[in-house]
Amino acid sequence: MKLIENKKVGLKYEFLHEYSAGLELLGLEAKSLRQKNGSLEGSRVLVRGGEAYLVGATIPPAQIQNAPETYDPTRVRRLLLSKREIFDLLDAESKKGLTIVPIEVYTKGRLMKLRLAIARGKFKTDKREAIKKREAEIDIGRALRKR
Repeated sequence: MKLIENKKVGLKYEFLHEYSAGLELLGLEAKSLRQKNGSLEGSRVLVRGGEAYLVGATIPPAQIQNAPETYDPTRVRRLLLSKREIFDLLDAESKKGLTIVPIEVYTKGRLMKLRLAIARGKFKTDKREAIKKREAEIDIGRALRKR
């Protein structure tokens, strides 16, 4: 079940390869995500020291009055990936023009996972083509429903 998503990332980037990673969260963050609170806007994934981290994601505490005073909603969160996946992400991060972007946070049973992708930025013309394609699909769907 999809909890939160980064809606604009599909328009800005072309996904080359997708991964699914576990999230290392605090209890109050997990509860907040289950309530669908949080944002992935402006967040990214960095690979440092053989580990991957989610940077810039905002996850507020579920109950503000019970959160510790030192809690930071934008703290860096570790991602749980295999060594091979981390190596692939590190290789992609070092290449010019590629970035690693989070797409959505979802649940798989009791676990919370982050879907992320190695992506290349789209040019303005690519964005226009994507918008035209999406609008054409909407028009086709409307025409089929009217019949």
